[in-house]
Amino acid sequence: MKKSLGILGVIIVIGFFLYNFFVGFYNTGVEYQENAKTAWSKVESAYQRRADLIPNLVNTVKGYAEHEKSTLEAVIKARAAATQTKIDPSNITPEQMAKFQQAQQGLSGALSRLLVTVEKYPDLKADKHFLELQSQLEGTENRIKVERDRYNESVNIFNKHIKKFPGNLLAGMFGFKEMARFQSDKGAEKAPKVQF
Repeated sequence: MKKSLGILGVIIVIGFFLYNFFVGFYNTGVEYQENAKTAWSKVESAYQRRADLIPNLVNTVKGYAEHEKSTLEAVIKARAAATQTKIDPSNITPEQMAKFQQAQQGLSGALSRLLVTVEKYPDLKADKHFLELQSQLEGTENRIKVERDRYNESVNIFNKHIKKFPGNLLAGMFGFKEMARFQSDKGAEKAPKVQF
């Protein structure tokens, strides 16, 4: 009788340990995954802020540079494409991330061309409203970078949690999949050529 109570006690202790281990792994995984999703929503919010500033910037430039119609239309078209590209934060795949980044790169390129065009118009460059919008846009670009970095940090914590042993054995059982990170743009590793 004492022997069976001892065996039962050992089984209960082992069962309690295993229960705590599984619950701990799952709950920590959920917490890390939700943190990464929240970080993603902050990335989207920063990009949305940029998209919200663009119509004001385009209208300001339009008043000074009406014959730059193709440049202005390119910015509007790129903004529309960027705001239509959405990602489900519960299932961020590398393919979705690449599509999102491509749309954002298109908008960044169109904005760059617009700001280069502005160089031709000294009155516009001195306009208080334009300078304020340009400053807000620069600040927003910095926010986007900060939020992208924070997102990557959150994803890194989650991905390490589900890849480390023994978590890697449990991740699939609980439906945890590796989340995609932001990658640098193709060609970003090469310094741009500056010619005067």
